Amino acid sequence: MTSPMKDEKSESEFAGRTYLVTGGGSGIGRAVALALGAAKARVVVAGRTPEKLEETVALIEKGGGRALAVPTDVRDPAAVDTLVAAAVDRFGRLDGLVNNAAGNFVAPGIDISPNGWRAVVDIVLNGSYYCTRAVARQLRAQGTGGSVLSVIATYAWHGHPGTVHSAAAKAGVLAMTRTLAVELAPLGIRLNCIAPGPTETAGAGAALWATEEARAEVLATVPAGRFADPAEIADASLFLLGERASYLTGECLTLDGGQWLGKQVYGRTAATAAH
Repeated sequence: MTSPMKDEKSESEFAGRTYLVTGGGSGIGRAVALALGAAKARVVVAGRTPEKLEETVALIEKGGGRALAVPTDVRDPAAVDTLVAAAVDRFGRLDGLVNNAAGNFVAPGIDISPNGWRAVVDIVLNGSYYCTRAVARQLRAQGTGGSVLSVIATYAWHGHPGTVHSAAAKAGVLAMTRTLAVELAPLGIRLNCIAPGPTETAGAGAALWATEEARAEVLATVPAGRFADPAEIADASLFLLGERASYLTGECLTLDGGQWLGKQVYGRTAATAAH
């Protein structure tokens, strides 16, 4: 059980601060937005589906928080600048960003069309850069420092068949994060990544394990024996965004139940060894 002291600290470090969450209408993005709202932060959610964004805002406000929905296509740098301006106009400042907007589908790399490639890379890599640049410029103008967190995946470094577009884009986000962590540190701006494993979200399920058989196959690759709950990812995200991680920058935190470490070639499986 969480101690009252921890609750007070969590609320005090986020209270009065404003965070922008892309892809905030569902899944991990919504979970992070809700967690920030519960910690008394002001939350701006962005995405391409206004109805889903408004649902997130309603949930935050129902819990006593303050939030704003700004429909945005992160592939458009001008739209991203408008998003940041809207956030500052409403809440007076920004303190951080969560790059969560993403697109993905499973297909052999040799069969992915140029349009399919661009669609994923534009959202994941270009969108993350446009948002990071715009928020960093605002933080520099404020002179306040802040924190940027980008949601990637472990296949950014180990690769995965069928995801060359997404893997390349997320690897680019990781490289962007590490590069800008050095450049922006003198401004008090930290940048980190989080790499969730299979997570119980409708979007991921539809794109990556559309059938019960496919779901079972994915689950069998996770040594922990279960999928992540979005709330777990949100909790770790708030740690990376907050003051407890004030000396942490340019890093990637993996939360995948041991999935990427458990790729076994020889010997007994972990599941067999446990019995």
